[in-house]
Amino acid sequence: MTTSQKLTGRAKFSYALGAVGKDMVYMLSASYVLYYYQDLLSVNAIAMGFILMAARVFDAFNDPIMGVVVAKTKTKWGKFRPWLLIGTLTNAAVLFLMFAAPPKMDAAGLVAYAAVTYILWGVTYTMMDIPYWSMIPAFTEGGREREGLTTLARTSAGVGSAIITVFTMMFVPKLGELFAADDAGSRAVEIEGFKWFSLIVAILFVVFTVLTCLNVKERSTAEMKTVSVGEMFRALVRNDQAMTVTVAIVLINCSIYLTSNLVIYFFKYDFGTVGWNDAYVLFNMFGGAIQVLSMMVMYPLLRRKFTSLQIFYICLGMAVVGYAVLLGLAFTSMSIVYLLFIPAFFIFAANGMLTVITTVFLANTVDYGEYKNSRRDESVIFSMQTFVVKLASGIAALAASVCLSVNHLQAGTEVSEADKLVDWSLGVAQSAKVGLRMTMTLIPVAGLIVAVIWFRRRFTLTDEKVRDIASILAVRRDAAAKASAEADGADGTDGE
Repeated sequence: MTTSQKLTGRAKFSYALGAVGKDMVYMLSASYVLYYYQDLLSVNAIAMGFILMAARVFDAFNDPIMGVVVAKTKTKWGKFRPWLLIGTLTNAAVLFLMFAAPPKMDAAGLVAYAAVTYILWGVTYTMMDIPYWSMIPAFTEGGREREGLTTLARTSAGVGSAIITVFTMMFVPKLGELFAADDAGSRAVEIEGFKWFSLIVAILFVVFTVLTCLNVKERSTAEMKTVSVGEMFRALVRNDQAMTVTVAIVLINCSIYLTSNLVIYFFKYDFGTVGWNDAYVLFNMFGGAIQVLSMMVMYPLLRRKFTSLQIFYICLGMAVVGYAVLLGLAFTSMSIVYLLFIPAFFIFAANGMLTVITTVFLANTVDYGEYKNSRRDESVIFSMQTFVVKLASGIAALAASVCLSVNHLQAGTEVSEADKLVDWSLGVAQSAKVGLRMTMTLIPVAGLIVAVIWFRRRFTLTDEKVRDIASILAVRRDAAAKASAEADGADGTDGE
């Protein structure tokens, strides 16, 4: 096998850029497809919830199938990059179609259109997501280089998510006003704006992936281990620490995704007033900036004084505090959006750092598995991360849709356009607002508290233990290498 050369800065940057692009499209879908179909196109909330949940679960179980397809691919460009490019091109096209639904369709037609495009979007996203993460061993050496690149890519993915968080509702109304008819109502403007914004995101996605494919070269001898769903769960049974981290990721992501799905409804129907969108944009702009800074600046600074486990608990505590403050502020007049920056700081900063920390924890469980079971299930563990993130987003989407249905927060419940110029929240019952507030704060807090209890009882991989395991593994590998060399010498092969 040829050895890979040390990664260049250009290769690292290009690979990270690919992560930015793919998580831009993922976050646009995860955060706004429910709002687009349920609130703007009047598709039934429960119907949308089941579509999103079913598609996410199907997509999660579809990952291993795509893994087999990629593993069996042999081209002069390698096995990963062709699928990365094909998946990106098809996913970008479906993303645009998903946010370009014909608004004159009847209710049944829109449900069918949403189901088909969302499932196709999930399939094509898997088509590029699996080779993207699986190609890391094809152009890196193991150990620090590989784990460092994985962390860089996960951090860059967080940047892509933050870009969508900050800019979506900043540009959607402006693009809608630019392309919609002069006499179009507010909903029609938003519908048009989402169509053109999704096109811009799709184009950037393609450009970023092309740069990744051009500048990241895989080894021609690179092999890929395919992972089945059964292998994932068997690996978790063998590796108790991987199980602990995986369950924590599900709980944390369900909590965060539930809030991200509902926060736009909070601003539109609870915060109210004609300026709700401007307030929402300011909130997300601040939160997105904090999320990026937390990954790139706050986490490294805290890491100098605290262990990774301590930072994990600090982040969970910050998130709980943020949700508590948000709930308290929600029961005030909320006339000043800047007050909401207080909970936004705690929640977004915690989310950003948790993205990095959980990736580091998963990497550590790979070494733990090798130490405990003499098995290094690297590909299995990181495939499981993709699986559980998708599963969590589906669960959160279903929970959000139930909240919207129970509280009757759907297009058509508002009052006239003239009245909405005064206050968007007119016509929405106070009980519905309270139900929305409680769902987007108390349920996430409960999930985070369960995550804390679960982690404290089961997680044992402290920084000291990780270092000890690394030392033990180094000794084992040296001994194995010497034994192999001696065996080759005894056979007279001399390693040839």
